[in-house]
Amino acid sequence: MAEARVPALFIATKNAGKLVEFGELLAAYGVATRRYERYADVAEGERSYAENAGLKARALRTQLVADGIVGDVLADDSGLEIEALAGRPGVVSARYGGPDVSWSQRRALLVAELDATGDAARRAAFVCALHLVAADGRERTAWGRCEGRLVSIERGNGGFSYDAIFVPEGELVTFAEMSGVQKNETSHRAQALRALFGTAASESRQNRVSSFGGGT
Repeated sequence: MAEARVPALFIATKNAGKLVEFGELLAAYGVATRRYERYADVAEGERSYAENAGLKARALRTQLVADGIVGDVLADDSGLEIEALAGRPGVVSARYGGPDVSWSQRRALLVAELDATGDAARRAAFVCALHLVAADGRERTAWGRCEGRLVSIERGNGGFSYDAIFVPEGELVTFAEMSGVQKNETSHRAQALRALFGTAASESRQNRVSSFGGGT
C-alpha cells in the first residue's frame, strides 16, 4: 500500500512570523504548509477581517492557477482591538501609525495612545479571520478571538506584531515571552483553526484531509 500523502496548504502571506506560526499550528492537524515565493500582496480594506482574508486567499489561488499549480490556500487577517480605544486599531492594526512605521514604533505609539486614556484595565483582544479556498473552489471562513490586556513595557523576544505587549487572559506573561507551543494553545489563530478544522485529537487524519478539499 502506498504511503498516505500529507496534505499541504499554501499560506497567503509574506509575513515570516505568520508562516512559522501556521506551520506549527497546522502540524497538529497533519497538514504541511507551503510558501508561494511569487505571492503578490493585495490592497487590504478597512471594513472587515473576513473580507481581507478572502481577498488574500482568492488572490493567491488566482496566481497559483495562472502558474498551473493546483492547491488549497489559506489566508488570515488579524488585528488588535482595544476596549479603551473603541476597538481600534482593529482591521488596520498592521498599518497603524502609517506604512513606514516599524513594529517597535507602532507598539510604542499604541501604548502611548492607550496610556493617554488613563484606562487602568487595559483590556484588549486579538481577533483573527481565516479564509480557506480549497483546490476544488469551495470556500470557508472561521473566526478566533483571544481576550487579554496590554502592558506598557515590551516583554519577551518571541512572536511578532503586538505580541510583546499583549498578555492573554489567565496568563502572567506576554505572547512574546511564551514558547510557540504555549502561544499556540490559546492564540486567536489557534482558535480560528480549531473552528475551521475541528480538534485534531478528535478527528481521523483522513477527515482532516477531506475537510479542506484533499490537499495537494
